[in-house]
Amino acid sequence: MQFSFTAITVGLLVALSAASPLPNPKTSTKTKAAAASSATAIASAASSTAAASSSSSGSVLTASTYNAVQISDGTAGTAETQANALFASIDQNNLAGVSASDLAVIKGIHTAAEDAETSAFNPAIAAASGTAATALQNGKIKNKVLKLTAEVLGIQIDAAQGGSSSDLAAEQTKLANNIKLDTAANGQASQSVSFDATT
Repeated sequence: MQFSFTAITVGLLVALSAASPLPNPKTSTKTKAAAASSATAIASAASSTAAASSSSSGSVLTASTYNAVQISDGTAGTAETQANALFASIDQNNLAGVSASDLAVIKGIHTAAEDAETSAFNPAIAAASGTAATALQNGKIKNKVLKLTAEVLGIQIDAAQGGSSSDLAAEQTKLANNIKLDTAANGQASQSVSFDATT
């Protein structure tokens, strides 16, 4: 009788064990691995979407002529404010998201201002004298502030988008020096030059 009871007990335990919902260790490991793989794929897709979103913001600048964007007319002393106003629509908190089109306009403004300096301002100053030469020199300084503001911003955007920023400190120093020169001439006449270039 004792043997029979023990056999029944063992049989019940075996049957319960077979019917138990406890997970198979191999199946559990595979399930966890699949879940982890799925989570990684979702995270990766979300990251890619966020990166694409941040780098594909709409353009806010429009290509123009140098004569339309130059800041040398009027009086000296406001070049920094005038130059910054041209780029006020650029999101300074998301330079990585600046569009390729906007970056091209920024670099175009730099190039146009640089060409105006060497091909228009320098010859005009050399040919002038007295107050006319001073006004042209003030205009040239304001033009340099425009040129260097665009240069610094372009480098910052390039760096934010994975490019080099090796020239940034040097260009920022040049910009600061020309802003000081413009500020020192505050209130003096400033003369622009007409120059055929597009941004």
